[in-house]
Amino acid sequence: MRIYEIIKVMGLLCFLTGCAATGQIAKKGDEPYIEGTTTIEKLREIPDLDNQPQITIAVYNFTDQTGQRKPNPNFSQLSTAVTQGPDVWVISALKAVGNGDWFKVVERRGLSNLIKERQLIRSTRELYDGSTKADNVLKPLVFAGLIIEGGIVGYDSNIASGGLGARYFGIGLKEQYRTDQVTVSLRVVAVQTGEILLSVSASKTIASYSFGGDVFRFLDMGTKALEFESGNTTNEPVNYAIRTTIEHAVLQMVYAGVNKGLWKMKGVSKIGNMSNGNTWN
Repeated sequence: MRIYEIIKVMGLLCFLTGCAATGQIAKKGDEPYIEGTTTIEKLREIPDLDNQPQITIAVYNFTDQTGQRKPNPNFSQLSTAVTQGPDVWVISALKAVGNGDWFKVVERRGLSNLIKERQLIRSTRELYDGSTKADNVLKPLVFAGLIIEGGIVGYDSNIASGGLGARYFGIGLKEQYRTDQVTVSLRVVAVQTGEILLSVSASKTIASYSFGGDVFRFLDMGTKALEFESGNTTNEPVNYAIRTTIEHAVLQMVYAGVNKGLWKMKGVSKIGNMSNGNTWN
């Protein structure tokens, strides 16, 4: 009878710890899913510019400035804690503002490749098409009036952690959590004067959570032992958190630019509450 009760407890543990994660495991043959962010929708919903042409802007150095490695309690890792290409999400966020009607983003990260390709076009035309220099002129590259610089300036791991557990008669349950934080800084620089027109920052917490249970009992007068464990862990993707933080920084940049008069938003003269501050969960 006692063994039967233990088996029932084991089944209950499986239900509490394992079945909760079963729905999150992709079945074989499922289509890959695409996950967006809520902040990108806020960028798309921004009203149009008020009688103003698109703002030409370039993204230069927007890199990982933390130097952090992936945390590991047992040994050091060479892998970085955050992505090395955050400028991709900066460009994506800028192109999303007002459904792409606000900013004209020009290529600067791969500028050397662009110049090489233009040189190849000119030389090919001269050699095989017989084009003269006058006919061989390509359209000039678009120059930017504003430059965006900055990067990921902070990655603080394990800023808060804790848990709760209980054990009774060889049956135990426990839960643990851990919180990290990532910080992004972004500034807008005027090309003609070099003046820093805007400087904003945004932070976001990264949550990790685990839940598990175990059973340990001696059977047959202590001659046999029964041990069973089950659990699951959920970690918020770091890249998803960084992308959301960058999008929030771009949103703040747009709002701050409206308040400072750098650009005009249709139907809006001033924005009072700028998304409830820099940090959110």
